[in-house]
Amino acid sequence: MPKLKVLDMAGKEVGEIELADNIFGAEVNTAVLHAAVRTYLMNQRQGTQSTLTRSEVSGGGKKPWRQKGTGRARQGSTRAPQWIHGGIAHGPKPRDYRLSLNKKVRRAATFSALSSKAQNGEIIVIDSITTDEYKTKTMVNMLSAVGAKKKSLVVLPEVDMKVIRSMSNIPGVKTVQANMISVYDILNCDTFIMAKAAAEKIEEVYAK
Repeated sequence: MPKLKVLDMAGKEVGEIELADNIFGAEVNTAVLHAAVRTYLMNQRQGTQSTLTRSEVSGGGKKPWRQKGTGRARQGSTRAPQWIHGGIAHGPKPRDYRLSLNKKVRRAATFSALSSKAQNGEIIVIDSITTDEYKTKTMVNMLSAVGAKKKSLVVLPEVDMKVIRSMSNIPGVKTVQANMISVYDILNCDTFIMAKAAAEKIEEVYAK
């Protein structure tokens, strides 16, 4: 089982934690990681882009000139794609980009992402992440004390608005609850910071 030091918010070591081997010590599968990240990014797309075809552009009902005898190419409408202000040929239309992964692949991707962070020494466990007031400076000092890098994902066991609001103004820092972590967020951060209770919550969620 991977063993990590447990720090307090001042950066001092206060204990040690053993992480579940099947979650934080699994073999990293790059194929499922790729599938999970691609699915996440595709599902962020709105798919609302739309262009007008020649049948949807107003005007163009009159034939520009007669069919024969002018020496010019025959034209049927000024709203054909080759005309200025004409319709768009083969342009984008609203569509659904959503993809889905089955449960086993999602779990395997999550385990691979967490395990890669553990193998690379990019996980920091903090005894408790709390604050009595809405103060960004408190969180900045905490991140500095524990050695967090610029892009950090802070995992909380449950919603704590004082912590979330205090971190919301720090560039590159994102907070998330233990049961809401995504593979993309895990891989996209340089430092994966979690409260000790959040680590236990993650193990509880994925123990099933």
